[in-house]
Amino acid sequence: MLTKYLPVFIAVCLAAGPLTAQAEDDPPSSDVAATVSADAKAVAAAVKRDAKVVAKTAKDGAHQVAASAKEIAHGVAAASKQGAQEVAAAAKRGADKTKAVVKSDTKDKPDGGSENKPRR
Repeated sequence: MLTKYLPVFIAVCLAAGPLTAQAEDDPPSSDVAATVSADAKAVAAAVKRDAKVVAKTAKDGAHQVAASAKEIAHGVAAASKQGAQEVAAAAKRGADKTKAVVKSDTKDKPDGGSENKPRR
C-alpha cells in the first residue's frame, strides 16, 4: 500500500524542495501559495498521467502473456494428442502381430495345440 503512493510522495517532496531551501532573510514572495498550488497540481497531473500509462502498458503486457500462454497450451495439447495417437497405433500394431502369431501357432499344430494338454 505504501509503495503505491511512494512516487507521489517523492514527486511532491522534489517539487517542494526549492521552497525549503529558501534563505531565512529572503522575504517570501506574495504568490508563493499560488506557485506551490500550481506546482502541486502539475505534479499531480503528471503522476496521474504516468500512472495511466503504466496501467495501460501492464494491461497490454498481460494480454500478450495470456496470448502466448494460450498458443503454447494449444501446441502442447496438439503434441500430446499426436503422441497419444502414435502410442495407440503402435499398441494396435503390436496386438495385431501378437494375434497373428498366436493364430499361426494354433494352425501349424496338427492336433490343435495338444502340447498344452497333460501327457498320460
